[in-house]
Amino acid sequence: MNEVNQSEMMENQPMDILLVDDNDADIKITERAFKRAKFRNNLFVACDGQEALDFIFRQGAFQDKDKYPTPDVILLDINMPKLNGFEVLQRLKSNGEFNYIPVVMLTSSRSQEDIFRSYSQGAASYIQKPVEYENFTQIIDGFNFYWHVINKLPDSKYLTNL
Repeated sequence: MNEVNQSEMMENQPMDILLVDDNDADIKITERAFKRAKFRNNLFVACDGQEALDFIFRQGAFQDKDKYPTPDVILLDINMPKLNGFEVLQRLKSNGEFNYIPVVMLTSSRSQEDIFRSYSQGAASYIQKPVEYENFTQIIDGFNFYWHVINKLPDSKYLTNL
């Protein structure tokens, strides 16, 4: 991290991140960790799988694209009501318009089956939620560093020309 200038890191544009989780405590911890992070992000929350798809596909209450932009990255829990994370992932990755959006499974599951299934259905990463807040903030810091500095996402102008 010494090679990356701190001011360069702060100049990065905020990313639009969609957090999909039904657990209020996990949502609050995630929001707190992102607020504390060095990088600024626009964090949106969907409380179940159907709400996540409505947000992504701009349906129902989420039709205003300025208020609800297409996420740059999706943090997706597995066990949720209405539609679980795998159902959301499958629908997203089977849609040509939005299948490029990186999906990071952020879940408490340690199941090897869940890890395998996530990657086989197109998840970009699998992160197990830590129990301790300090560990969670370290995970969010690492997530931010990766997605803001190391990894390069396509510019939204490019995507509108496809």
